[in-house]
Amino acid sequence: MSSSSAAPAAKPPMRDALVEAAFRLFLERGYEQTTVDDIVALAGVGRRSFFRYFPSKEDVVFPDHERCLAEMTAFLAAGGEEHEPVRRVCDAVRMVLRMYAENPAFSVQRYRLTRKVPGLRAYELSVVWRYERAMAEYLRGRFAGRPDGTLRADVLAAAVAAAHNNALRSWLRSDGKGDADAAVDHALEYVRREFGQQDEPAPGTGRRTPARPGSAPEEGDGTRPEDVLVLVTRRDAPLWRVVQELETALDRA
Repeated sequence: MSSSSAAPAAKPPMRDALVEAAFRLFLERGYEQTTVDDIVALAGVGRRSFFRYFPSKEDVVFPDHERCLAEMTAFLAAGGEEHEPVRRVCDAVRMVLRMYAENPAFSVQRYRLTRKVPGLRAYELSVVWRYERAMAEYLRGRFAGRPDGTLRADVLAAAVAAAHNNALRSWLRSDGKGDADAAVDHALEYVRREFGQQDEPAPGTGRRTPARPGSAPEEGDGTRPEDVLVLVTRRDAPLWRVVQELETALDRA
């Protein structure tokens, strides 16, 4: 055998091959017109191989979210009392941004697809809700025993998710151009200004005390009137609707 013979090109992992085949067909035929049988035929594998990696056709559109959610949950679980909770959840949600930024072209392609297919948009909202729930569970533990601790945890988790998604979607709408990290940092800093200061130790006590609901910013605390966002919604509105309304309000701010 000649030493100059070129080695055959390595095949992509089967999971990646399935994702590549799926998106090629989605672009050529449309999402609704593409079946799992079409995907496995193009990838050259059987149906059993597809379902070994993806429970449904929708899951092939979001192939890395399970891994990212597991990493976020582990990161939050590893946080101790020395970690300021608002900063911790802001650091956690940046893992989602890094996942998108690993492959900007694919992320933009997926964003365009989800805008066209209502079913995928609903699926995406369910994924966002799972990230939000992971953050809320962590915050509930950190705020346990405080007045309105559960409420504060849920509202803060929704705000972090909304701020992150606002910046992420702006980046995706620009076809992945610009500094996504800077955009997300700016959005999360808004949340930290509004919520983080309430978790600072009370002077001379070393204890963290929440601000009184409805209390006005103290003079000289750096808060400007235009930094405050008031959202009015129905008491019985589902959390996803509250997040959607908050995202819309942030887009207009």
